Amino acid sequence: MENIEWSKLPFGYRKTSKNVRTFFKNGAWSKPEISDSEYINVHIAATGMHYGQQAFEGMKAYRGKNGDIRLFRWDENAARLQRSARGIFMAEVPNDIFFECVKAAVLENLDFLPPYGTGASLYLRPLLFGSGAEVGVKPAAEYTFIVFATPVGPYFKEGFNPVKIGIVKDSDRAAPLGTGTIKVGGNYAASLRGVMKAHDHGFGSPMYLDAKEKRYIDEIGAANFFGIKDNTYITPSSSSILPSITNKSLQVLAEDLGMKVDIRPVPVEELSTFEEVGACGTAAIIAPIGLIEDMETGQKYEFCKDGKAGKWSTALYQKLMGIQYGDELDTHNWITILG
Repeated sequence: MENIEWSKLPFGYRKTSKNVRTFFKNGAWSKPEISDSEYINVHIAATGMHYGQQAFEGMKAYRGKNGDIRLFRWDENAARLQRSARGIFMAEVPNDIFFECVKAAVLENLDFLPPYGTGASLYLRPLLFGSGAEVGVKPAAEYTFIVFATPVGPYFKEGFNPVKIGIVKDSDRAAPLGTGTIKVGGNYAASLRGVMKAHDHGFGSPMYLDAKEKRYIDEIGAANFFGIKDNTYITPSSSSILPSITNKSLQVLAEDLGMKVDIRPVPVEELSTFEEVGACGTAAIIAPIGLIEDMETGQKYEFCKDGKAGKWSTALYQKLMGIQYGDELDTHNWITILG
């Protein structure tokens, strides 16, 4: 195995030892199997290739301060994948099979589980797609579920430091009655136009507004948005936002810290009233935002003027990371110990 500089890892794919696969045929899932191949054989008429029957999850395993192997809220990921499957008429992966595959993917790649204290983690990608052949728009009869692992560092190169976000108005990530609330690849394909535009203009990620009026905040690239003011954690409600497990957890922790939680439509002009703003998700955990700029009008909203994350964002980040790595007591039973 190569010598990995764990503390310098980017967020990206790195080959690991094994992955785990199971197949749905004749109405039942097969026994999970271990593979050392990075490739899959896919039928040329598979519905996942032609009709978008594909969904995935993002989750992490951590090496705890006591050397234990820790999973964070895997049952929430399983439930969200099941909801995504229902949304595009795929076979659902039961909790027991989901957990068996995730656990095996971690244990088969322990050499790639970053040590405690490096700031890195083992990213897990459960992937479900229609592998049955169909020519004509209809659900497949066969499905494939794969879990692979790769060690990662921070999603944003800035780490837990303020990032710049660009408001995009000339493209939409998802429609109100579309697939925005489930985690399917099509949403990310639709977001690439805004992502690349933001990157080309020096921003870390795009901010999408609602598709109908371009008035309310939806998502920040692949992450949820939150704002803090008046001792309140505020995050958008929308019919096109993917519910983030990290965001859901931060809402609980905000209340633990004595804050109120307010989930509602957030008009973009309200940005000027927030004391702190950030993006949150499995990949980024929390990315504090220092600048949001409307790429059409040039209007700017500035935060973190001292170059540092705000006190509440910092407290939430430290609390969540502390639970994930074992530095904080897990009072909500979010952690599963694998060994």
